Amino acid sequence: MEDPEPGARAPEAGASRGDRLPRSGSANRPANPKKRAPGHRSAERQSKADAPQQTQKGKKRRKRKRGRKVFARDGAASQTGQAPAAGRAGPAPAARRTSPETANGGSSPLIRRPDAPRRNDAGESPIFAALDLGTNNCRLLMAVPGRPGQFRVVDAFSRIVRLGEGLSSSGRLSRPAMDRAVEALKICGDKLRSRSIKRARLIATEACRSAENGAEFLDRVEAEAGLKLEIIDRQTEARLAVSGCGSLVERDTNGVVLFDIGGGSSEIALIDLSGRRSPRLANHIVSWTSLPVGVVSLAERFGGRHVTPDIFSAMVDDVTGLIAAFKERDRINHLMDNSRFHLLGTSGTVTTLAGVHLGLERYDRRRVDGLWMDNASVDGMIERLLGWDFQARVANACIGADRADLVLAGCAILEAIRRVWPSERLRVADRGLREGILSELMADDGVWRRNWRNGLRQ
Repeated sequence: MEDPEPGARAPEAGASRGDRLPRSGSANRPANPKKRAPGHRSAERQSKADAPQQTQKGKKRRKRKRGRKVFARDGAASQTGQAPAAGRAGPAPAARRTSPETANGGSSPLIRRPDAPRRNDAGESPIFAALDLGTNNCRLLMAVPGRPGQFRVVDAFSRIVRLGEGLSSSGRLSRPAMDRAVEALKICGDKLRSRSIKRARLIATEACRSAENGAEFLDRVEAEAGLKLEIIDRQTEARLAVSGCGSLVERDTNGVVLFDIGGGSSEIALIDLSGRRSPRLANHIVSWTSLPVGVVSLAERFGGRHVTPDIFSAMVDDVTGLIAAFKERDRINHLMDNSRFHLLGTSGTVTTLAGVHLGLERYDRRRVDGLWMDNASVDGMIERLLGWDFQARVANACIGADRADLVLAGCAILEAIRRVWPSERLRVADRGLREGILSELMADDGVWRRNWRNGLRQ
């Protein structure tokens, strides 16, 4: 469904278009001023005498209906060629639809084509958008707010682009990798421009952050895909990952180590919930770190296609050494001795492990997101994957050719995290930065406060 004309809304139920005030200077004008009927002067005097009463009556009507969207008819009038009634200073047409310049707090993330069709499949609900361009994946999510703290996805896109391929050795983004990313971002741009987006945030992470030509690549993205991406720092990346997983941390939890194993970096956040809990999980981060290693960079250094137990052990030791340099890694050790502490993983590594554990013939997010795995299950899955050769990993529906050479590097990072913060339970999250962006955008916009106040418990 195409987006209506800027500023146009349907009239309220029970409101008649006939209630519209007449256009000044036209409603009472005779059809031909040269051929006036007899007694026209007395009729004019009577009209002038009645005019103040009509204006006063109109003002009372407007005042009585204020706050009930009585001005909704003004936009509809503009479509029929009628000007708004005098005294109604309606907003400029663009004010009803968020412009690219205000979609991200004034940073102009979207460059819209003037002739692009726009639609809002969510009816009157505002659409929020989040795009995450990582070292390995390009992901887009568009959603509308639902119950407080929740939202409903209306469109999504994900593609493995391997933007960071070769970055660890050259320090630069390669031409083929940039080409793959730009093609994916063009699809994202078309999806964004096809809808009426209220607010959006488009981010790039480790690959663009560390590459010598990262800024140059983003200029190319803006020129070719029409998207202006923001490179976020590691602390912001960790916070967004935590924000995206808030609903998976249960009320009786005292401590969590949340980790996001990326393609070029891995973010780890230590979360203390033993005190008074606030609605935002990110408020409880007591320390965090970003390891300069991810599945792509680790696999490139140690090899990902043919991984022996000795190679796997060397990868685990390498990552464990990086974690050892994290001086505040013991901040929540006092919470790790009871059942109210657990690990929470948000990455392709843990979701792949969960899919293999469940024996899925086809990956199913509904069964994976929120799944609990105990230590024995995680150990068994890692050992099982180590026993498969490259072709066996490719043949698995939850791994496939795109992840077959990366999954064991991810398992090595996971194993290092489990060694430093041992826990009886691991919860799997098929969510992350995009969901965190959407949660923060919606919370900052106040949609859940308004919905709750207005009784819109969707």
